[in-house]
Amino acid sequence: MVAGEPSGDLLASHLIAALKARLPDAVFYGIGGPKMQGLGFESWWPMEKLSVMGYWDALKHYREIAAIRRQLKRRLLDLKPDIFIGVDAPDFNLGLESGLKAAGVQTIHYVSPSIWAWRGGRIKKIGRAVSRVLALFPMEPPLYEKEGIPVTYVGHPLADIIPMQTSQQAVREKLLMPRDRPVFAMLPGSRRGELEMMADTFVQTAKIIFERFLPNAVFVVPLTTRETRLQFEAAIYRQQAAEVPFRLLFGHAQDALGAADVSLVASGTATLEAALIKRPMVITYKIARMSYWLMKRMAYQPYVGLPNVLAGRYVVPEILQDEARPEKLAETLIQLYEDKENAEAVEEAFTDMHWQLRQNTAEKAANAVIACLS
Repeated sequence: MVAGEPSGDLLASHLIAALKARLPDAVFYGIGGPKMQGLGFESWWPMEKLSVMGYWDALKHYREIAAIRRQLKRRLLDLKPDIFIGVDAPDFNLGLESGLKAAGVQTIHYVSPSIWAWRGGRIKKIGRAVSRVLALFPMEPPLYEKEGIPVTYVGHPLADIIPMQTSQQAVREKLLMPRDRPVFAMLPGSRRGELEMMADTFVQTAKIIFERFLPNAVFVVPLTTRETRLQFEAAIYRQQAAEVPFRLLFGHAQDALGAADVSLVASGTATLEAALIKRPMVITYKIARMSYWLMKRMAYQPYVGLPNVLAGRYVVPEILQDEARPEKLAETLIQLYEDKENAEAVEEAFTDMHWQLRQNTAEKAANAVIACLS
């Protein structure tokens, strides 16, 4: 198995647990994160080596990543595993899967690349590379069936994990947070590259809300690693925002979202977590200018955030790239905080989405893997 970032580590860990329940003697190895390793997965390289952001970041690290893939491919061809599962990370995994499939190894790609959003021509490459695709979203299987590519819709594991209702007051009590103050969750990303682009903007946004609009507001910020926490703390220092009541957490993103009235979320899997917890949010993102220009030119849809893509409309606002100025972000967050009717409409739309994605994902994915093994 190969997973390249925290969301892939989460998906893979659930799949490993489900497979171990059915195949207790199975051995798992490749590249993975701490959740996978906690279940006995043997990771030959740190997962962080594959966590790059946009075209420019990928180009900067191309030689190192290409060398890892060559070495990994040689090692897997020598070992001839019964099956290879690439978890997301399509730019890394699809080339690897092509070589393994040509050598007779069964290959599964878990998480369809975003062919519905951009670069739809990749579907031919995917068909040559994989024995089966495991798709997380309901609009994906018809695209593969049309091309004769084996596909299984498995839903999204977050929809299984996150309860249909999250009590804001219960989460605030758990985090020892005030029951009656405005709470904003701020999720600037899980990777160091994302924090480099987003941390100062998030801190400035919180500072504006605190100084101009809600002096009793609290800002809860879940961060995934010691490095990203240090990056965010450095941004607080740079922006002279020591007086802003930030509450920094190690992990606990779902608790942060559950405690919040409104969230500011960097585009990615965290936006889906926020949707399943059913709170209003603003989706934002910044990447290298050239990467953004290229992706914008190739995009098929007006939406970037997963919640809007799945809904097929703007359920929540997206403020991206040059538009993502602290003043605009702060004003939009305040508008959402004050608009209780909109909060009810958001909750209704995201409840429908939650039911659609709740498919007992790990079991469905495990069944598809075992069918390939058979």
